[in-house]
Order: sequence, then C-alpha cells, then structure tokens
Amino acid sequence: MNQGTQQSEASQGVARFFKPRFFKRGPWENFATLLIALGIFMLMQPFSIDLFSYSFAVILTGTVGFVIVSHFPE
Repeated sequence: MNQGTQQSEASQGVARFFKPRFFKRGPWENFATLLIALGIFMLMQPFSIDLFSYSFAVILTGTVGFVIVSHFPE
C-alpha cells in the first residue's frame, strides 16, 4: 500500500466520522422554511407589536439557516 492510498483512506474515515445523521439536509430545510413562514406571519399579524418587532430577526435567522443548510449532504 502506498502513501496516497493510506492518506485517502484516512481522510475517508474522518469524513465518515464528521458526517452523522444529524446533519441531513431535509429536516433542517423544513425547519428553516418553517422559521421563515413564522416570521412572515409575525410580520403580518395585527395583534401584537412585540411579535411584529421580532419578525425581521426571525425571517433573517430562517434565511441564513436555509443558506447554511443547503450545503449539507442529502
């Protein structure tokens, strides 16, 4: 076995270690989409000024989360 093969096997082992099921794209995309929808609801509701005040932060968090999660593996 040569040096290159050993190095690639080691990197594959590290990649498998840092690729747990926790970082799957589907559930996190759904959560980020839910945050965006919640923020839009908070923006459009006429009941509470507090909900309206935090709506932009919620929409921004969901959008940034979606951009990050879109780079997760399938």
